[in-house]
Amino acid sequence: MWNDEGADLPMVDVYLPMMKAAALISAGQLRLFEALADGPLPLPELARAIGASEFGAGHLADFLVALGYLTQTDAGFANTARAGWFTGKHASGVDYTAGLLWTAESWSLMSNLTAAVRKGAPAKTLWESMEERPHWGPVFSSYMHAFAQHLGPDLLAKVSLPDGAARLLDLGGSHGLHSIAFCRRYPGLDAVIVDLPSALTKTAATLAEAKLSERISLRPGNLLAGDWGDGYDAVFYLSVAHNQTADDNRAVIAHVGRVLRPGGLLLIHEYLSGTPLDLYDAAFRLTLLVETATRTYSFDELSSWLTSSGFETPTRIDLDPREKGSLVVAKKKG
Repeated sequence: MWNDEGADLPMVDVYLPMMKAAALISAGQLRLFEALADGPLPLPELARAIGASEFGAGHLADFLVALGYLTQTDAGFANTARAGWFTGKHASGVDYTAGLLWTAESWSLMSNLTAAVRKGAPAKTLWESMEERPHWGPVFSSYMHAFAQHLGPDLLAKVSLPDGAARLLDLGGSHGLHSIAFCRRYPGLDAVIVDLPSALTKTAATLAEAKLSERISLRPGNLLAGDWGDGYDAVFYLSVAHNQTADDNRAVIAHVGRVLRPGGLLLIHEYLSGTPLDLYDAAFRLTLLVETATRTYSFDELSSWLTSSGFETPTRIDLDPREKGSLVVAKKKG
């Protein structure tokens, strides 16, 4: 009998995770969880709602029951609380369906893992692949939008900007949600978002909807170019460092030290590595090998780069759950 460790047959460690991922992706593409968001449906109605055959919908729904994402009663199939992550009805209010849709798009990248292991880098980076597949940018941005909704409340709860902060620089801010949240919290704050053009396809519309277009401006470009302006009171470097090499991160942090006013705040969000690596971090590093040939970094590494760039000793804030990562908060010396 199979168990969670797959001890009886190691091939189960390959087969079942593959099928679990495939089933969840399929459910996301078919909007199955969304179809059940308002209550249970018998199989014929569920199949019609997702545009599928009863035979196919039944097989998929049965597996999702076994995975704990659906239940089956006399009234039909229904979402469990766990399925709420893909309907927006989870307590967090976040809908991670975009993550399923992005995984479907990027699934093919993992077929390049063996070649990346041999070479130590992918034949093409994720960003190069995005240039060849223009539809990838909006899908990836939607996924990051969902994660930003999940992370945003932690940022507001755990981080305070310097008194009188008027200028915020959001490096890699793509979706704009963090700049929006802090501009709403601090009425005297304006923000500049720097990111690749492919990551900013929907940002202007998001800012307009939030009625903050006049306070938040977009600067399309490679953040490594360093053309950001200066005189900032706070800088965000959120979920970006793992996509950069150590040398590039040193350069970015050093440049942040130059554009921040004395006493200004640098907020970094990252997945900090430990020794030994835990399962999540080791898996994420392997993903980065295939996508960007980069890695995660330890708190000690970030601390070293910060203190050598004119910052005080930083503070570390680990978020819950682990998959949310950690915050590193550093103040520029006065």
